[in-house]
Amino acid sequence: MSTTMAILQSRDTVTRGDLCVSFELGDKKWKVTASDGFYTPSQYSVDVGDKKAVLEVVRKARARCKLDPHGKVHSCYEAGRDGWWLHRWLIEQGIDNIVVDSASIEVNRRARRAKTDRLDGFKLVAMLLRHRRGERVWSVLREPTAEQEDARRRDRELARLSKERTQHTTSIGSLLVLHNLRSHTVIGGRDWARWWDAQGMQVPPALRAEIEREIARLALVQEQVKALVAAQHDEVEAGVRPIVAQLIRLRAIGVRSAWRLDKELFGWRRFANRRELAGCVGLAPTPYASGDSQVEQGISKAGNKRVRALLVELAWSWLRFQPDSALSEWFNQRFAGSGKRSRRVGIVALARRLLIALWRYLDRGEIPAGAELNPLAA
Repeated sequence: MSTTMAILQSRDTVTRGDLCVSFELGDKKWKVTASDGFYTPSQYSVDVGDKKAVLEVVRKARARCKLDPHGKVHSCYEAGRDGWWLHRWLIEQGIDNIVVDSASIEVNRRARRAKTDRLDGFKLVAMLLRHRRGERVWSVLREPTAEQEDARRRDRELARLSKERTQHTTSIGSLLVLHNLRSHTVIGGRDWARWWDAQGMQVPPALRAEIEREIARLALVQEQVKALVAAQHDEVEAGVRPIVAQLIRLRAIGVRSAWRLDKELFGWRRFANRRELAGCVGLAPTPYASGDSQVEQGISKAGNKRVRALLVELAWSWLRFQPDSALSEWFNQRFAGSGKRSRRVGIVALARRLLIALWRYLDRGEIPAGAELNPLAA
């Protein structure tokens, strides 16, 4: 028997003894599909979060496929609302689980295609079998530790509260305009209470009561934002956030921006090269070349949208506070004299270059060329 045949037979033997399971996670029921690659896939329905039912499904699937009760089990599910708790529990049960980026799953390109949880479950388990054979069929997400996942909550809550604060101020301003009242002070600012005391009596009682309830909700949100921001600053000053402290040494980067870069990107992810880094936040190019047609479709917009949006904001800030840096000079030479659309395209390109420069700064200690450090941090 040849060596190649022996390897193939050994690989088939290992595959034959393994069970592949996919989870289609719904709000009320989970569809669990199981197959060993030889028997027709079987599908089961369990209640949401029912761990005992999941283990019972695995036992039944093993028995149906006539597999070793102690053989390997591989599973997968799409990233979504359930987060990472299910992944960690499956690992604890000895099940080799992966969490898949749903945007990377191949789909039929027909205008109309059937899509149900049942069909999705069969498709996931089929792709898992292909993945186990070595095919590259999707993107597998890297698991953060429980501590790293929890550390992201503060920044995400702060972003949500900031958006809610804007909603309240916009709502108050719109209600005031109904009676031709336009505040000349920042709504919710220092002089707001004095202005409202002077002008509020011009508003009818029902509308005034509605605005005051909005003001009360705005005050609560502002108080919570202030507490979260203070906690971030306290941790940086205490020296427990070294990445944040290193980032804020650069002008144009504040504590909140550095905090997000730390918790969402640099604090727990590792990158082999700049392509992996740009791909992680969706700043990688997506060329289209087919026959004589060659088109650049722009950035992929895959990955972490929070970091991607932040980097575009930081790119504008970098031009303002680091005008003598090599990055700013590159942008000014290429895009400063162009129109608005060209500048918008250029700022995304600058965001990608800035991302790479910050990665090198944190990983190798290379300060971006021509960049200035904050006087207090230097």
